[in-house]
Amino acid sequence: MLDGFVLLSVGLKLGGADWTLAGLWLAVVASGLYHGVNPGMGWPLAVSAGLMERSSRALVLALWPLTVGHLLAMLVVILPFALLVSLVEWQRQIRIGASLLVMGFGIFRIVNRRHPRVLARIRPAQLGVWSFAIAIAHGAGLMLVPIYLGLCRIADVDGGHDAAGVLINTNLGMAILVSVVHSVAMITTGGISAWLVYRYLGLRFLSRSWVNLDTTWAISLILVGALSLASEMIE
Repeated sequence: MLDGFVLLSVGLKLGGADWTLAGLWLAVVASGLYHGVNPGMGWPLAVSAGLMERSSRALVLALWPLTVGHLLAMLVVILPFALLVSLVEWQRQIRIGASLLVMGFGIFRIVNRRHPRVLARIRPAQLGVWSFAIAIAHGAGLMLVPIYLGLCRIADVDGGHDAAGVLINTNLGMAILVSVVHSVAMITTGGISAWLVYRYLGLRFLSRSWVNLDTTWAISLILVGALSLASEMIE
């Protein structure tokens, strides 16, 4: 499963900084694929747009606001950590706190399965707003935080930067890059899923094959946080 691959990529040290770096970037991409294949992230809305307009162009156009909304949701969550990790003396505490936060949100999602009411008030035409809100509500950005912090740790060690200003610029750049790579992977997978349903499989397939990934998503958050926490405790 893609979510299992994400967890293994985050948690395992593959031997050396280069292999660890490759594993973390693979985790960024894999988490995007995992989010993209999940119908809850919005690709069925692109199918709906295509069917209502009877145009594949409408489907493709609908993917853009979904992408922008998801990307903004990633940035809103990750950017504060980009500023925090510049506090070198608090690196360990920040990473432990982030791990606990991710685990806590996963547990919350298991206990409270109801979706926020604000999501029901967003009109279907507001795809960008909907994509942003749903990604925040599901903790999609939180899943990236431990991966992002691992990449920052490698960058800090390799670069040997001491100045807070340099660290902030480096970490902000990394936050944007992680968010973009993840969002591209997400919308690529979602777009392919939407196109297959629209062009070949039809709505009957979608109604029969809908899978609710809320529980799997919540468990993934808990495991990502737990592996990240274990990694900090071992070092």
